[in-house]
Amino acid sequence: MPRYVAFLRAVNVGGRFVRMAELRAALEGAGFTSVETHIQSGNVAVTSRRRSTAAVGRELTDVLTAWAGFDVPAIVRTPAEVAALVAEADAVPALLPGTTKRYLAVADGDVPADAAATLSAWDVEDERARALTGGVLAELGKDFHRTRLTNARIERITGLTTTWRDLGVVRAVAEKWSRR
Repeated sequence: MPRYVAFLRAVNVGGRFVRMAELRAALEGAGFTSVETHIQSGNVAVTSRRRSTAAVGRELTDVLTAWAGFDVPAIVRTPAEVAALVAEADAVPALLPGTTKRYLAVADGDVPADAAATLSAWDVEDERARALTGGVLAELGKDFHRTRLTNARIERITGLTTTWRDLGVVRAVAEKWSRR
């Protein structure tokens, strides 16, 4: 069966805490197999009989929303697509020289051209961004929680559902789950 990687939004934020062992059990109970998680921020690998990332994303969202009792959007990629997103991010030259804080807003679609232009023109002190295929790369020279370029703002700019991850976490997920 095909393997998929899901980036979940809205878990373990805002006072909510989802135990990954319970999440894995809920997904297995719903028919997903080979369920694995990576750290507590909602990075999940599953196998499914479904043949498209969109179908797997819809099913994961439905199952987890019903199980958790709040909306849990799942943004799904194949392991190869996750690896390609990391490679694309790594190919972008430094946006803020000397800064090592790079984040990905993984999106549920491709960033529209007008939104990509808005993101490229983003000129807030210590914040820069570039659209990627299926995501947004953000480079920050200040604490993540003090930025104006929030997930909500990226969603308004792009019209897409997104979820933030440290680029190092996405790289670790790509390495961990592309080998299987």
